[in-house]
Amino acid sequence: MVDPVPNARPWAGLRPLVAVLPLCLLTGLSACGLGRWLANGFKVGPEYEQPQAQVAADWIDYQSANLVRTEADLSQWWTVFKDPMLDRLIAEAWQQNLGLKASMARVAEAAAQLGITRGEIWPQQQQINGSYSANKLSTVGGTPVIGSQWVSNVTLGAQVGWEFDLWGRYRRSIEAAEADLQATQADHDDATVLLLSEVAADYLRFRIFQERLTAARHNVEIQQNNYELVVLRQQAGAVTERDVQMAKQVLEETRSLVPLLEQGLREANNALCVLRGQPPHDLGPELGASGTIPALPVQVAVGAPAELMRRRPDIRSAERQLAAQSARIGVAESDLYPHLSLTGGLGVTAAHTGNLFDTPSSVFAFIGPTFSWDVLNYGRFENNIEAQQQRLEQLTWRYRDAVLRANREAEDAIASFLNSQVRAGSLQLSRDAADRTLQITLDQYREGTVDFTPVFLFASTLAQQDDALADARGNIALSLVALYRSLGGGWHLPADEVHAEEPEPHPR
Repeated sequence: MVDPVPNARPWAGLRPLVAVLPLCLLTGLSACGLGRWLANGFKVGPEYEQPQAQVAADWIDYQSANLVRTEADLSQWWTVFKDPMLDRLIAEAWQQNLGLKASMARVAEAAAQLGITRGEIWPQQQQINGSYSANKLSTVGGTPVIGSQWVSNVTLGAQVGWEFDLWGRYRRSIEAAEADLQATQADHDDATVLLLSEVAADYLRFRIFQERLTAARHNVEIQQNNYELVVLRQQAGAVTERDVQMAKQVLEETRSLVPLLEQGLREANNALCVLRGQPPHDLGPELGASGTIPALPVQVAVGAPAELMRRRPDIRSAERQLAAQSARIGVAESDLYPHLSLTGGLGVTAAHTGNLFDTPSSVFAFIGPTFSWDVLNYGRFENNIEAQQQRLEQLTWRYRDAVLRANREAEDAIASFLNSQVRAGSLQLSRDAADRTLQITLDQYREGTVDFTPVFLFASTLAQQDDALADARGNIALSLVALYRSLGGGWHLPADEVHAEEPEPHPR
């Protein structure tokens, strides 16, 4: 009969022992009542409460007919422009923007850090170890050698060490890591809001420059015709060279605007490429060689100030950073109290490998509590607690400041949107008057009732008015984008935060 080889599967004998050790620790922990303490035990440090922040009860311009104060779905605010090309650019940037991908990676990193922190609440030391040593004893030493000079020892076992979370150190750390993850997610949402607003703004700038270029080239054509008319009249002896030079001066002045506008168009083109995660290239074939500013809504839904503060991701991030810092105070306070751990080991040891699994004679085990208390810390722990509390104080003031700044940004954007509409309306009337005045003056010039001076002045004025009007119409669109950005539009509000505590209204 062949004897089984004891070393054929060395783990087979050890695996039950390794499985028994954590069970022994948990059984002992439950028996002494520390299991309930660990699950529901005391946590030092403050319990977090969201601080109050003042926000206006209503908008300054709440009586304007262009504002709708009912809460609206702003998750896809750019669709109010009714521009399929803008919708497409937004979708591509959302999928391809490199900065947003980096932001998503930061969220994944924060989630991994939370997983690491959660693992700390379980036995912090879980090791399987083994060793083998061969030692030759001296025959002339003080201790006589009996038998062979060579002595060997083989050990294989497992150890577990568990520091109990008596004061909530690990649970507070988990709270901080969870809040950090939520703050990082809010930062990602904020990056999304900024990205979408940048895409919309650069697309609008692209169209604004196209419209301004169209107007400039049209005025160049008008002034070129005027110049040719004056040259003919000078050749006929009807006017002097002064009229020719005046016509040339206003023509070249208007023509000089074209390269500046083409430069602005190129910069908007390049910005759109990068925002979509692409190297700069000509978007003319894709967006069209010419274009106009998209149609604009007359009214915009803005909700109430308290509602927009709940929507803005940067405010949520600031508040979550507060929650994380509050938990870190508890982590710092736990250093003031004693630490209690339970350690244990289980394994087998023998002089020869063949005897390693001759259980129970080869089995060794140990289990017992350890206690430590840093009593002479020379004020280090107290000062660390104070430092953490002061960081919480800083973040509290920053949170309240962020709320005020957000309120200001929204108010500025509302005022810009409303005033831009008024300005564009006046410029439209002014431009129409300048165009009619130039036509009348040209007729008078052809009839010889006036010289070229008023033609020169009104041609220059019309070119300026055309450019200013296109720019003003563009500013309405850009201010609307800024308004939606200030309202926190462009991301989806988590369902569990719909009923979050609102900032305290502050009457004007």
